Formats: sequence, C-alpha cells, structure tokens
Amino acid sequence: MRNHQFAIQATDLATQVAELTRLKFLPANWEHLAPKALLGQLLLNSHPAAQSAPAGQQWLAGLAIDPATSAADWLDNEQSLTTAAFHLLALQLLGFEADVDYQVEAPSAAVAKINLPLPSPTKWTAKAVVTAFYALLVSRTKHGYRYLDQLATQGALAWTYQLPATEKPLTFNGQTIACFDPARFIREVVYIETDLDTDFDGQADLVKAEIMRPAESDQGLAVPAVFTASPYNQGTNDHWGQQLTHPVNHPLTHKEATFQAPTEMEFPAPKHYRTVTGETSQASETFSETPAYSLNNYLAARGYAIVYAAGIGTKDSDGLQTCGSPEQTAAMKAVVEWLHGDRRAFTDRTSGQVIKAHWCNGNVAMTGRSYLGTLATAVATTGVAGLKAIIAEAAISSWYDYYRENGLVMAPGGFQGEDADVLAAETFSRTGNLADYLKIKPTNDVYLKVMAAAQDRQTGNYNAFWAKRNYRPAIKNIKCGVMLVHGLNDDNVKPNQAKALYDGLIAQGAHPKVILHQGQHIYINAFQSLDFAEMVNLWLAHHLWGLANGADELLPDVLVQDNRQPQTWHPADQWDGAATTTYNLGTGRLTPHAVEATTQFFTDGHPTATYQKWCQDPAQWQQALLADDGTFAAHFLTPPQTQPQVFQGTPVVQARVKVNADHGLLSAFLVDRGQARRLTTSPVVIAPRSLRAGWHFGSDDLREFELAKQPTPAKVIAFGHINLQNRHSASQVDELRPDQFVDVTFPLQPIYHHLAAGHQWELILFATDYLMTLRGNEALTYTLDLSHCHLTLPHAGRD
Repeated sequence: MRNHQFAIQATDLATQVAELTRLKFLPANWEHLAPKALLGQLLLNSHPAAQSAPAGQQWLAGLAIDPATSAADWLDNEQSLTTAAFHLLALQLLGFEADVDYQVEAPSAAVAKINLPLPSPTKWTAKAVVTAFYALLVSRTKHGYRYLDQLATQGALAWTYQLPATEKPLTFNGQTIACFDPARFIREVVYIETDLDTDFDGQADLVKAEIMRPAESDQGLAVPAVFTASPYNQGTNDHWGQQLTHPVNHPLTHKEATFQAPTEMEFPAPKHYRTVTGETSQASETFSETPAYSLNNYLAARGYAIVYAAGIGTKDSDGLQTCGSPEQTAAMKAVVEWLHGDRRAFTDRTSGQVIKAHWCNGNVAMTGRSYLGTLATAVATTGVAGLKAIIAEAAISSWYDYYRENGLVMAPGGFQGEDADVLAAETFSRTGNLADYLKIKPTNDVYLKVMAAAQDRQTGNYNAFWAKRNYRPAIKNIKCGVMLVHGLNDDNVKPNQAKALYDGLIAQGAHPKVILHQGQHIYINAFQSLDFAEMVNLWLAHHLWGLANGADELLPDVLVQDNRQPQTWHPADQWDGAATTTYNLGTGRLTPHAVEATTQFFTDGHPTATYQKWCQDPAQWQQALLADDGTFAAHFLTPPQTQPQVFQGTPVVQARVKVNADHGLLSAFLVDRGQARRLTTSPVVIAPRSLRAGWHFGSDDLREFELAKQPTPAKVIAFGHINLQNRHSASQVDELRPDQFVDVTFPLQPIYHHLAAGHQWELILFATDYLMTLRGNEALTYTLDLSHCHLTLPHAGRD
C-alpha cells in the first residue's frame, strides 16, 4: 500500500492537547506521566472494546512492541519508548500485516514506504507522545479512513451522541467527526413548489425531496445540507430505454446547409400555485431507504443533512423528464432555494401545510457522479443563493458533447444508440404510480416525439435544443466552490466535459479543485490510496460550517493519479502543460521535423461478416484497429522516447483530407505504444464492506486500481472525431464534394499522461469508430495530404 493524505491540517501542541482532551483520550495529568506510561494510557482510553482493566490488559498483550515483547509486558518492564516501538504499534493499530506490509524488525522503513504521517522524534517526551498519538489518529488505516474514524465505527465516540446539540459538531484536525447517532436520524419527505408547469396542467410542479438529518437539528443545531440531485433516485424504466434506443448501423449522409431541426416545445408558466392552509415544523411523511451515495453516508454521521431529489418527471413529483433542460435545472435549484429559506415546500401534495427547512443553516453543497454531478454543475451556473460548494464527479457541462461531436451523432462509451430522449424515457419514473402515469401518459408520449425530432439525429449539428443544455456560457455565474473529479479513461462522460468547466472557471479567476484518476465512469471515495472522503470533509467543513481550517490552501489545485504505477498521486498547479510540440505526419512517422510531401490513403469498408462481428463486439474492432497494417487506418509513430515525459492538456489534430463521396468523417486515436503492465481502468475490491461511515451505520467496499497481470502492447489515451461537413463549427454545415481536399482541425480528449521511456506516441487516423459513431460500412476511400497534417501535444517537460 502507498498512502496519500492531503487533508491533514498542521496543528500546534496546544490544539492537539485540546482536541485529545475533548475526546477523552488524554488524561488530565498527562504532563506528569512518563512517555511510556502516557502512551499506554492513550492506547487504553482509545480502545472502546475494553470494558474492564483485565480486558484492556488482554488487548495490550496481543500487541507487539518488538519481536520479543508484548505491549502489556513492555509497560511493566524497564524498556524505554523508541520510535521503532511506536511505529510497530502504529502499524498494528492501523491494520497492516506483519511479513506482508512490514517486517517486525524494521517498522520505520515500512512507515516511510507506506507514507504514513507518523513522526520520528529525536527524544520521546510527554509532548512528543501527544503529537505522535495525534498523528496516529489522523493516519489512514489499511482498510480506509482515518484511525479516528475506525475507532468511531467501533464505538469509541458513542458517548458523544449524548452531548447537547449546542456542543456540536465536534471537530478534530479541521474536520467534523462522527458524533451524530445514525440510529436517531430523522427521515422525512417534503414537496417543494417550483415555478414550472412542465406537464401542462396549469399547476406549479411539485418536486419530492427525501431528507435524512441528525436528531440534533431538531434541538437547536442548524446544520448544513448536502444535496444530491438524482433523476435515478425514484427508479428507472430500463425496458423503455431498450425499446427507444436508436439504430446506429447505417451510413452517414450528406447534409444540406438549409436544413433546420424542429424546435422543442415551450412550457407555460403555472396558472395556479397551491393554497396554503397552515404551517408546521413536523413532516407528515417518512421513508425507510433511498438509493444512497456512500460518501453522503460518511458525511451524515458527521453532522450534514443529506437530501435526495429526483426532480420533475419522476415518481411522486410532477412534470416531465426533460434531460438536462433549463426546466430540470430550475427544479433542482428550487430544492436549494427551499434549503436556503427562499422557497416554500409542503408536507404532502394536498393538505396545503407549509414546512420550512428550519433545521438548515442555509449552506448547501451538491454531490454526485454523472447525471447527478451534471445537475450540480447546472444549478451552480444559476448562481443560486445558499449553494456554497459542488463536488461534480464525471459531470456533463454540455450535453451536446455527450451525445454529439463536431457535427456527428456520438454515443457515450458503452451506450450506442442512446440519446437525450432515451435517457428522458428511462428516468421518467412517474410510471411507478400507475394512476398518475395513466393520467400523464398522453402528454409524455407527445413530448418524447417532439424531443426526438428536436435533438436531430439526422445531422448531428449543434442547434437550439443543445444550446439550452449547454451550461458553459453561464460558468461566469458560478459563485460557489467547485471540486471536479473525473476519470482520464472515462469514455462515457468524457474528460473534455470537466476540462471545459475547469477552463471556464480559471478564465473567471476562480480556483477549482480538480482530481483526475485513471478510472472510467466511477466513484473514488472508497479508494485505499487516497483520503478523498477526508478531503471532502475538510473542504465542506470550511465551506458549509465556516471552519477556518485552511482547506482551500491545503488541498492541491490539481491532483492526478499516476498512470504507470499503482497507488501514486501527484499534486500539480494546473491541468495544462507549459509548452506544446507540433508533430508532422510523414509516412508512418510522427516527428517534430520537416517531412516529405506525400499522400496516404485508407478505406472504410469491410466484409459483411467482419462488419457484423465488430458491430456486436466493438472491442474486437478496436483491437483490430491497433493491429491494422494500414488497410483501414493511417498510422504514425514517434521513435521510442529516450526519457519519460509528462503530457497534459488537450491534443489537437490538423488534417487535410478528401473522400470519394459527398459525406465523410475523420476520427483519431492517440495511443501510448509500448509493452507494459498497465493499471486496470476498473478498481478491484480489496476489502469488501470494510469502510464504515459510523457506528453500526453505512458500509462500502474498499477498492483500488491494480496493475493488470498481463502486459499489453498499447493503450488508447485520447480520441476525437469530426464531420467533414462541419469544418468551421458544429452548427455550420459546409459543402463537401467527392475528392475535394478540405482542412479540418479538431481537439482530442484532454490528457494528463506520463509516457514512459522506450514508449512511443502513435496517432491513428481513420473513419468509422464502432464504439461511438454511426456504423455504415460504406466502401469509401480517404486520402490524407500529409504535408498539411499535424498533431500538437501539450506537455510539461521531462519527468
């Protein structure tokens, strides 16, 4: 294991003493105790399972202080406290295994190798013991979370549940701790009134929200809210999605510049709002379980109210599912407004009883991955009051770039044929209440047909439908803190979604936090090597509780997981490299030097059997492309690199190309070519259900990327595509004549990649991408004028 902790706040001795005393770990006479005796007392005070002195001694007898001595015997003999002894104790308490993670004879070497934040004082005094034990509590265990959090899951902090609400939250090292009893959480449902009428019934749409909050929030403690906007929360219609999935095995067609896609229907303003009959502070509806994000469970035990809402067009709410539209954004914004005290909600749909979020301090964060993080981004661009932070993981910032690219219909990775209408149908969970569904079905059927036409799969152009679902022009309105988390191998919500938001924020003078991992479309809060949950806790403690813990300064601006070795993370100042190198394309070569003027061609048609096989299993197509001899792609390679180098930012391809038809596309793969064991893009479970959010509450699997068992010769790092009729923009159609050379420039997905010594960059230019584009299997011939073909790579310099 290689430990990386970025959420540790530097503290002085006075703070350490105060916090350890507050948690009842530090005895009152600590300054008068010998270092060894003090450590023994700290150990016993922090071990909740020992209910008697004999039980405590039995536990100590199981801990080794050196190869020949138990901790119990050591406390009774004349041996002094040494750094090796403390490190050996710490490794055991943190769950590391002898002869697996460390050698008993050399514990300090293991502490250094694992990168644990444990001190090595030159002299062991009582003060040194306090500092060392404090460092132990903030160190992460082998099974995830800090040692203090592990003690909390064992009941060491259960006594804090009984503290008055006025004494909470308790904090330790700049973070709130698990001092809220999950067994006493209040679970309630409210219905928030919006200014929308997306089901055309004249009434303002209501949106259901499910809330889980500490009991103390009814006892005078105003708590912040963590809100997850999840259209999946109330269920999905997977069968609908399968039925509506669009065919993709057909050719690209010629586009006419005069074509205009149908417009999307407009929704009316509500004619009527609910009549208020009274006000109450007591909700009339509860719930038992709701699909939960384990990071939210972690935060719940630490004093945050957790709110889930599925939004318009979902079970128990009003309206239609509109897939990323301004109306969907406004519905989720309404939840934030209610939490901040600026909008009303009702205890149910009919009684007219208004209920306020009296328990909320008005500060809200939004969390979630994919569609959930997308809506967090969308709401942030409204500048709504009360929203103090968003943690947007694998989030969309423009829906056009999710379902389209440079004038092409484009699938998110793994979802060929999906589109906005398909996702809207899948998440229209009003089907869960049959009577309600039958009432709204005719309206929804019409809307889905209009939506399917407005999204325009015929041309793939950027139009008014997609402009409504582009949040980037409103980045200037974002007032809250932003933490972006994205997988560099995510081909579902692609990295350019995060990069565009990051660039827009930087241009506005904002300082977003960015975490780039080597995974696909995943959560990272349960990783062994990174204290992500603690980073979030520290950051939200500052933004929502108002703690002056230095979170914005302490956490890296950019944090990148290394692609060459497991459990390695690098802090950086920015995503983009400081320099760029332009490579020219010669015959089979990728070089910064001048090349000969020549042409190169490839074809795009395949035998029917091969075509059908690749349509059924696009991964086989990709493997064939990487092994292609130049028949259906053009390959260009650099020489093997003599030194490792870091490439970071957005690669750009420029090409002069012609095709023997009046339509065509150009696709590109950027490949790291070199035999190596590479990281798995899906994390491996290494300790099932080992992560506990609190005492008898919440669990998750501990996961981590590992090196694959077998080496591979190549890995696709970035990709990009363009319609040859959209040479100037995604909204402008240019004429294309057969065998007419045209110039195109298009970006690939942004990267942050260490290219190892001996490896090569390979650029592959081709047409049909069986994973993402339409698949027509036309026998077209593409010709490249290599004297006008270039690849620009951003980089940081030598590694």
